Amino acid sequence: MQLTISPENPLEWFALRANLVAVPILHVQIMPVLAKAVLEAADKGVFEATKNGPQSLDSLTAELRLNKKALGELLGLLTALGYFTYKDGLFSLTSMARRFTLKDDPRSVYGMMIFNNRVVWDWMSQLGTYLETGEGVHYHDKLTPEQWRYYQEAMVAASNTEAPEFGRRAPVPKQARTMLDIGGSHGQHSAALCRRLSGLSSVILDLPEAIDQAAPLLARQNMGDRVRHQPGNALTDDFGDAQYDIVLLSSLAHHFTPEQNQQVADKVARALRPGGVFIVNEFIRPETGARPELLGSSTDLFYGLSSTAGNYSIDEISEWQQRAGLKPHKVVRYRTVPGRAMVVAKK
Repeated sequence: MQLTISPENPLEWFALRANLVAVPILHVQIMPVLAKAVLEAADKGVFEATKNGPQSLDSLTAELRLNKKALGELLGLLTALGYFTYKDGLFSLTSMARRFTLKDDPRSVYGMMIFNNRVVWDWMSQLGTYLETGEGVHYHDKLTPEQWRYYQEAMVAASNTEAPEFGRRAPVPKQARTMLDIGGSHGQHSAALCRRLSGLSSVILDLPEAIDQAAPLLARQNMGDRVRHQPGNALTDDFGDAQYDIVLLSSLAHHFTPEQNQQVADKVARALRPGGVFIVNEFIRPETGARPELLGSSTDLFYGLSSTAGNYSIDEISEWQQRAGLKPHKVVRYRTVPGRAMVVAKK
């Protein structure tokens, strides 16, 4: 997926073709404002305040206790971005905004917006240092309990669209009975597979700090004892021998170095039963010289900043699996999340 500049008239089309448009201005002046505007709108409750129907600027100003001039400017920008429509003095949520910004929609990214506004935004000021030193934020070592809660809610938001597709399309044994979900915290992926396979149960291995905040999120899945948490550390814990039919490593490899990922893959290979599958579920780093892919490239840089590691290519992921003695099985690219894939190996 790419973001493109779309001319609205022949003069703009000519300016783009003639290289007269200062594209970096859009990146450095406009896009930071766009991002922060959406984040603050979510955090200040602007979207929630309009979920029950159209609202005037005056009514929103009074309800949210915000400055009328500033809120009017924000709403004007959000209207230009497609979050609102404006008619007869009233602002109304668009269908896109209603689906993805409201807290109670099953596909909402609200949790991600709050985490990014209250925690992640400050990290971006450290990008220059990361470029000089290669040392990232290593946020798992620094989050407060409150920030852990924001983080876990953000991870739920990030997987709201992905998890249902994962549950439908993950290539797993039909008779699978046991699953290990490494770093699965909120349990959305485990729950999706357990709903598909009636005989499956899953153990989610995650850090104690993550489980403390993710337990209520897992409870929302109403899976009972079929999906349960187990405190631990993927880098130091042993996964056992021939215990699982499915092992999932979702959105965790990008926090680890290649050496650490190989260690995890080796332990997974021992823990799988014959015929079992190891699924690495990640954004994929585009190969140098390949077709540009914005999500894969931007998350690669972001994960480097936040964890010092980053995204990996399909070949790199497959190499860890094969070195661990597993056989390449399938690569499943998501339809709902561009740039993301399941890289699957089989024992």
